[in-house]
Amino acid sequence: MSIRVGAVSYLNTKPLIYGYERWLPNCQLELDLPSRLADRLACGSLDVALIPSVEFFRSQARVIVSDACIACRGPVWSVQVWFRKRPETIRSLALDEGSRTSAVLAQSLLWRRYAIRPHLETLPIGMVPTESTADAVLVIGDRAIRSAPGEFVEVWDLGDQWCRLTELPFVFAMWVAKDSQIASEVAWGLQAARDEGLRNLESIAQCEAPGLNLAVADCVKYLRDFLHFQLSAVEWKGLELFYKCAVELDLAPQDRKLELVSAQST
Repeated sequence: MSIRVGAVSYLNTKPLIYGYERWLPNCQLELDLPSRLADRLACGSLDVALIPSVEFFRSQARVIVSDACIACRGPVWSVQVWFRKRPETIRSLALDEGSRTSAVLAQSLLWRRYAIRPHLETLPIGMVPTESTADAVLVIGDRAIRSAPGEFVEVWDLGDQWCRLTELPFVFAMWVAKDSQIASEVAWGLQAARDEGLRNLESIAQCEAPGLNLAVADCVKYLRDFLHFQLSAVEWKGLELFYKCAVELDLAPQDRKLELVSAQST
């Protein structure tokens, strides 16, 4: 029986699934938005998924499948808040419909910096960010890579903001499964696919750049210099702090015992 694996359809995921046919021959890969992947894992239509870190806090899925992840140790480029007013004065924030972790991250940073909780609106997937009338707009994924229009007076790169404030990395997503047996079957393959992807960033960029209207060199720089694809001890610390921030704003359950367990250690 094929194992159903769900991944994010953005550029930042391509190194994690590069050559997956070779390393995960018994898996069926499906691409979707990060918010939908979490829901599909919860309802059982996926066995393993690359889910937003905040959804790991909220879900009953407790097995982190491998040390492959999407993280940053500084600017991330593809997760931004565009401000029409000075950040400390905003009253409304439009959240990209495809985001969950970045939505919580944006709220956490605004609270920690300015003790403000703006009114939240939704930026639909098909809506151009400039069409929102909110004071600030959270933009994620491939469309955030492009420069913000001149009508916005300030831009936050949320990876940079988090790392400067906390001096810790930020983990956006990780491979998670509800079943430890399934996790053990795919753990090695996911890590091998990630490792091969990191060896082939130039090939990935050449394939993806035209569809994104980006230069190949910019794609390589984004994947190589802005993103980090391995969970290590310092990433765990950043993840734990993010959980505390989410709980502080009642955006994650307080009673969740955060058990960061990889399949290899179970």
